[in-house]
Amino acid sequence: MRKLAIVAELAFTITGLLVYSGAILYLVLSGGAQESEFVDFDSSLIRIINLFLYIVTFFLLVLRWRKTVYVLSQDRFIISLIVLLPTLSILWSFAPATTIKDSFTVFGSSLFGIYLATRYTLKQQLQLLALAFSIQIVLSFIFAVVLPKYGVMGGIHQGKWRGVFHHKNALGARMVISSIIFLLLGHNVKNKRLFIWGSFALSLFLLLRSASSSALVTLIIMIFAFYLFQTFRWSYLIMIPSLVGIATIGEGLYFFLSSNAEALFSAIGKDATLTGRTDLWPLVIEMIQKQPWLGYGFGGFWQGLNGESAYIWRAAGWPATHPHNGFLAICLDLGLVGLLIFMLGFLRAYIKAMTLVRISNTAEAFWPLLYLTYIVLSNLTESTLLESNRITWVLYIAITLSLQIESLRPIQKSKKLFNKVEFIQD
Repeated sequence: MRKLAIVAELAFTITGLLVYSGAILYLVLSGGAQESEFVDFDSSLIRIINLFLYIVTFFLLVLRWRKTVYVLSQDRFIISLIVLLPTLSILWSFAPATTIKDSFTVFGSSLFGIYLATRYTLKQQLQLLALAFSIQIVLSFIFAVVLPKYGVMGGIHQGKWRGVFHHKNALGARMVISSIIFLLLGHNVKNKRLFIWGSFALSLFLLLRSASSSALVTLIIMIFAFYLFQTFRWSYLIMIPSLVGIATIGEGLYFFLSSNAEALFSAIGKDATLTGRTDLWPLVIEMIQKQPWLGYGFGGFWQGLNGESAYIWRAAGWPATHPHNGFLAICLDLGLVGLLIFMLGFLRAYIKAMTLVRISNTAEAFWPLLYLTYIVLSNLTESTLLESNRITWVLYIAITLSLQIESLRPIQKSKKLFNKVEFIQD
């Protein structure tokens, strides 16, 4: 019976990772709708599945309630971002009904991140993610080759692969994470190397077939960062001069890229406005300045022509649904107060991630630092921070709390309270 329960829990975890990755459901239910097509389809199944995940996750957390409460009590930044501030923003929201709905969904999906952190170690999380992404890779090939109506885009993105996702950029973004996971596992395990490096190669192939230039640039930076972060394990006599040298080279590279930005964007198929993003950002900043401290309420800004977003729609000339920058998105929703809370929590997590790399000799110890770096890079042009029912935010919660757990382990061991707070895995 216990083995059956363990298998069922693993199946639930993998299912949750697939759903929050955005795989399959939207694409199939919309009938393979293309980017330029507006399809009004019944999304009740997606809402039912999400609600099911919320309920089951909550039940699993209740089973380990002591550990859950203890870990959450150590990170007030997370509590403020997923419960307090979004809920309180109902009081000043420009769309209270949307704020209530979005506050519920971001809390519900954040529970899954809490569950991952309190149930699995970082190594186990990495293994589960590898399994989930393996499934996405296989299904993406099937959809693209056997079911091109679903797996291949049309219109202005004719022939670009999207696999089991609604858009090619979504496939590219997921394959960045997948590539990093298999790169880490490839440096960490001695068996199953053919499977791991094969999965890495397939992830890269799918990313290239998606033709997502931003994802490709992000992956290149991430791979470079992985080898750069290994300097944190060197002795101080070698590490500090090396980091100074790398910083100097980086500064020179920055000035070179800045001076040749237009030519470089053209080389990767982008215009200097990043497909209209740089035209959008000044308009967003202008609206932030009107409600700087607390924003427009969680989810309260983007209401089409019926909300404050109408100004941006008319000025930009296209119906934007988010600012294409995660940090600006938080400012719109929760103001500079919300951004400050996020940045303080992020900075603390980043320092803990650097410390973990320094004191550990395993490859999976790089995962938190790399993912937090990815969070910053991806949110320079997309809005995936504090976004409900999305794998990006779920993994941020999981990693932040996992780092908190890792930092508490030595303390609890020294006080012989390790069992009392249930750090031993169930």
